[in-house]
Amino acid sequence: MQKNTYETPLNSRYASKEMQYIFSPDFKFKTWRKLWIALAEAEHELGLPVTQEQIDELKAHADDINYEVAIEEEKKRRHDVMSHVYAYGVQCPNAKGIIHLGATSCYVGDNTDVITMTEGLKLIEKKLVNLLDKLSKFAIEYKDLPTLGFTHYQPAQPTTVGKRATLWLQDVLLDYYEVEHRLETMRLLGSKGTTGTQASFMELFEGDEEKIRQLDQKIADKMGFAACYPVSGQTYSRKLDYQVVSVLSGIAQSASKFANDLRLLQHMKEIEEPFEKTQIGSSAMAYKRNPMRSERICSLARYVTSDALNPALTASTQWLERTLDDSANKRISVAEAFLATDAILELYINVVSGLVVYPKMIEKHLLEELPFMATENIMMEAVKKGGDRQDLHEHIRVHSMDAGKVVKVDGGQNDLLQRIANDPAFGMTLEELEAVMEPKNFVGRAPSQTQEFVDGYIKPVLEEKKDLLGIDVEINV
Repeated sequence: MQKNTYETPLNSRYASKEMQYIFSPDFKFKTWRKLWIALAEAEHELGLPVTQEQIDELKAHADDINYEVAIEEEKKRRHDVMSHVYAYGVQCPNAKGIIHLGATSCYVGDNTDVITMTEGLKLIEKKLVNLLDKLSKFAIEYKDLPTLGFTHYQPAQPTTVGKRATLWLQDVLLDYYEVEHRLETMRLLGSKGTTGTQASFMELFEGDEEKIRQLDQKIADKMGFAACYPVSGQTYSRKLDYQVVSVLSGIAQSASKFANDLRLLQHMKEIEEPFEKTQIGSSAMAYKRNPMRSERICSLARYVTSDALNPALTASTQWLERTLDDSANKRISVAEAFLATDAILELYINVVSGLVVYPKMIEKHLLEELPFMATENIMMEAVKKGGDRQDLHEHIRVHSMDAGKVVKVDGGQNDLLQRIANDPAFGMTLEELEAVMEPKNFVGRAPSQTQEFVDGYIKPVLEEKKDLLGIDVEINV
């Protein structure tokens, strides 16, 4: 680490080594060479004067990039693509005349950007699948544990811990679907020329349009893509960057919702994120266990969500066949969106893998509020014993108000059940009332919904993508 030079925390603190490499110069320049090889092979196969010996020479130096030559050349030429064309030609003297034949800078630049984003999405997909696995196991483990539900962060009907986890799980599943759609529809730019007309190839192929059409498809095949975009200006449409980063923004939103929920639950001492034995929660308050990882998820998610505006603005301000005001912005915003989302998913997986649940605290909070929620059931039981429904409703209303005052004004325990037991209008003992209060009677279909959702929606994904399961995540700091 250089102590006197700014370094993005996305590298030093947050993102994985795998994602860092995908957006590294080495990955980019090696991809350039792969694209030059694909172009040469396609041109050879379509009858242009490109020999197999030249292609073999290019392949022999596909990975051993002579960076020092390229750097020195760029100082003179101020053009990164032509500097690397020159450096490749130094290593491949017999092939130097056909490197980049008929192509523009965007042939390597834009196609590499698409390939890089595709590889980034594949890594995101892998981490989403593992997150689905971890979250679904947590949901099933706690599908039957009743907990107090909240609407507007006010006590509402009970649910279960596992059912609440399915809300997080469904958000992640929706993100997974979006990633799959993006991966299925990613296309290369191909080799379209300076304004997208392929005029240079009309010269090279002497007007044979069928061979030019085949050229794009051959390049796509060799680089592992289904096809190239059918039309373009000099660049692929910058809407693609927006669409990809929007998927990452969606993942960030889902993770932030989960992390915010966990921060609330940790405040209530119901569920906590992992906390190492030697971890310090506060420099001043030694007893504290701050939800640091969840807070970091929220922090990074805020960045990714706002970062999605960058490619939106870029896509909307491209002039005619191209401008260059996209370049500096996209090389920062797209890369950092991937690195930050990668870090978010690493944290999310880490937190879910070590969640600590406190059933007694969950039960305590539920039982404090359950008497109010059970009043309808209590009233029906009293009616069965001969009580008058309208008269009982008024008694319940008065007792609920008085019990609420004890809790909120006096700071006492909820004594609603005792008040009802002491009221002859109900004709019910405290024991009978407590029998009505069994928490599992109030959670509806929560356990079944949880099991059905995991079985019907998550398990098929995990089975289809089982080769992606089993990754280790590491939190740097």
